[in-house]
Amino acid sequence: MRFITNVQNICKLQSFTYKHEIFIMRSFLFLILIVSFISCEKNETNDILPDYNFNITVNLNLPEFINLNTPSGWANANGAIQGVIIQNTGIGNPPFKAFERACPNYDCTTPMTFDGSLKMKCSCDKSEYSIYDGSPQTSGNNHFAREYRVTQNGSILNITNF
Repeated sequence: MRFITNVQNICKLQSFTYKHEIFIMRSFLFLILIVSFISCEKNETNDILPDYNFNITVNLNLPEFINLNTPSGWANANGAIQGVIIQNTGIGNPPFKAFERACPNYDCTTPMTFDGSLKMKCSCDKSEYSIYDGSPQTSGNNHFAREYRVTQNGSILNITNF
């Protein structure tokens, strides 16, 4: 008789422990969700540059864009504010990134340069920006390089503002 009572108590305890674990897991997931929303940082991309609606079409078969067919290949295209830098990152679908050549601080009349390294450079204030996400690489800069949307249909890239 005593054995049966102990088994019943253990079963009740296991049920309590299971419910308690579910409560803890739900609380933990809720906490992670709240922290992820609070920790999101605003991308200060469009604070200074003027907004333009545009649509650039790039044919990857043309000689001036042939380098875009290989990963890490890049090219410049006319359009937007001061032109667009396009790079084939080799990852993603499509694997292309496009950034505005106008300096994000809009303090320069000459476009940013890119030499195939990891950074775009603004000639006026010597600021640098990552080619992968547009983040400022020079201390004191708050604005990201403006990134544009790239879609691909075969050998045609379509670049538009978001």
